[in-house]
Amino acid sequence: MAKRGRKKGSDGKVSRALLLKIAADEFAEHGYHKTKISTIVQKAELTQPTFYLYFKSKEVIFQELEDSFRLKLTSLTSNSRLEKGIEEEFLPHRIAEGLSAVLHFFADHQSLGRIGFFVSENASQIKEQMAQQIEKNLLEEAKAGYFHLNVDMNIVANGLVGMIERLIITKLWTGQNTADELTKEIVTALLYGLKNN
Repeated sequence: MAKRGRKKGSDGKVSRALLLKIAADEFAEHGYHKTKISTIVQKAELTQPTFYLYFKSKEVIFQELEDSFRLKLTSLTSNSRLEKGIEEEFLPHRIAEGLSAVLHFFADHQSLGRIGFFVSENASQIKEQMAQQIEKNLLEEAKAGYFHLNVDMNIVANGLVGMIERLIITKLWTGQNTADELTKEIVTALLYGLKNN
């Protein structure tokens, strides 16, 4: 199959997006060091000069993917903060909305999720930033009266990130559970605990 370069009048956005998607899949499957530009362009049916029209190096395309993951995850985590004035009966649903958005992001962008949460050298830092944002949300929500003020929200936030990390690997990405099923289980466990009343 002949490779195509960027032809006159072709849509550069399409070629760039294709390179990003294939690169994400390659980095997610093979890791940073084993992924080669030659493989990315071969799968995209483009030439290496075309790759270099959009990205200076493998490092640059990887960084763009990592940054894209980080920005989206930060936005979703920040937006999951509960606004004031939610009636108690609607609280579980509103909590589920924020968590579901995060889990759906991981479900819909598995390669990006693998890069940001596992492949990147900054994965631990990304998870720490997520935990910090969740802790900040929880502290504000506790002040608003939704949760106990005597709970260590740092432990809760880190526990939630750990749950998400483990469940996306063992349940979500294996197809054992959907994002909505996991959301329901996590919200039930966090809000109501394990005790049989």
